[in-house]
Amino acid sequence: MTDIPGRLPSLNALRAFEAASRHLNFRLAAEELGVTQGAVAQQVRGLEAELGMKLFERHPRTLSLTENGRRYAGGVRRAFEMLTEATQALRPEPLRLTISVTPTFASKWLIPRLPAFLETHPDIDLRILATDRLSHFHSDAVDLAVRYGRPPFGGGLVVEPLFEEVQIAVASPGVVADSGHPRETGDLRGHALLHDAHNAWPQFLELALPQAPLSAAKNVRFNQTALAIDAAVAGQGLALAHRDFVATEIAAGRLVRLFDTELRTGAGFYIVYPRRARHAGQIADVHEWLLREASSAR
Repeated sequence: MTDIPGRLPSLNALRAFEAASRHLNFRLAAEELGVTQGAVAQQVRGLEAELGMKLFERHPRTLSLTENGRRYAGGVRRAFEMLTEATQALRPEPLRLTISVTPTFASKWLIPRLPAFLETHPDIDLRILATDRLSHFHSDAVDLAVRYGRPPFGGGLVVEPLFEEVQIAVASPGVVADSGHPRETGDLRGHALLHDAHNAWPQFLELALPQAPLSAAKNVRFNQTALAIDAAVAGQGLALAHRDFVATEIAAGRLVRLFDTELRTGAGFYIVYPRRARHAGQIADVHEWLLREASSAR
């Protein structure tokens, strides 16, 4: 025959006692629990009455545990820890993965695609670290990176090309209407060139408009390509950007492509992660998803 346990005190009373035993102050315990100080004091008094013993000595500005209170507090705390562990085992937290990317890649390529990934991978909690600084896998706790440039990127790493850099020139339809199309006019007068940190306009114009002097254009410089793209959408000039970064704006009619010319710089975007990676299975999921998205954009 199974023994029937005795009647236990209420969970609210035990919570109030456990919080008060840590703070030795009813007010601080009440703030933690989100109730009034009087409610905590009343719960503790009721618990003491039910147990038939004092758990606290009351002092003018603080509390102290009695010997029975100290013994009971340890047991109650362990019981709450066991309940927490049991609940977490049923509802494990999503695995956190940190991805390091450039700010432009994050805002113009990754973020628009994230909802579909998160919907199909609810077990992965992504942290996006957007920085132009080279992140380190160990010291920055980065699991996977999308790096811009040219390999090699260091030893002990898996490196796979995501897509090569292919730059195109774009502008808002309003700029073209107001200042003329540079392909038709053959020069850049009346236009501002929006530069990013890569400053590829000279190479691009050698291919697209070899006779057009750069001095005919005004120049505005940004440290990130995303800012140059946003300025172009706002009608502030002509921007150079990787074609995938402006595809959405072109499809929506906020930007138009100015030339058929494409500048292939030899650089590209690469998936990079340690060969001996934590959470290898989840990194493989992100890796495969990135490749699928890059392939579908072609």
